[in-house]
Amino acid sequence: MSAIALAIICPHPPIILPSVGSKEDRIIARKTIESLEFLGRKMKEAEPLSILISSPHEDWGFNVPLHFLAPDFKGEIKKYVTGEESPAFHFNKGKEVYRKFSAQGGSAPGGKIALIASGDLSHCLKEDGPYGFHAHGPKFDQALVKYLKNKNIDKILKLDEDYPEAGECGLRSICFILGILEESKISYQPEILSYEGPWGVGYLVANFKLK
Repeated sequence: MSAIALAIICPHPPIILPSVGSKEDRIIARKTIESLEFLGRKMKEAEPLSILISSPHEDWGFNVPLHFLAPDFKGEIKKYVTGEESPAFHFNKGKEVYRKFSAQGGSAPGGKIALIASGDLSHCLKEDGPYGFHAHGPKFDQALVKYLKNKNIDKILKLDEDYPEAGECGLRSICFILGILEESKISYQPEILSYEGPWGVGYLVANFKLK
């Protein structure tokens, strides 16, 4: 595979888009927006020739992250839509994708690729949230942030078993990108830029600091 220039975790709520949400909405989610704008500048500096983005949803699952991270991107964007298979399945799929790209010489020979894991965390953080409140919601989000910081892949892959009622949608996207990073043998350290859940859905923005 081409050199990995950037690896990112980001949420994809349509409400933070200027064309969808109000000014007040964007003020409420300002931590998320500021973090995404920061990573958008990092993306521009990295100058990747291709982007590989994973998401459980079409449309906003890809459109929201790209609006903030790569609005003027002219290179090749590859999309991976996660299904309902286990997190371990998508982790191994990420490994497989890396091996495939490596065997083929990469999608942009001599160039650089950016990885984006698009997905929201629990949708069960508040009674007035999309799925109401469930104790698994905040526990899932706290555990994921903790395990990311510690690079505890085994624990991350079992989060859906530990908190089956969390109502998340981003775990498999994250596991797919983690599989690519692990198979690449690149040295990385997850950096949590922001986390908030103003409307009962967890929004995590993270950057994998690559060495």
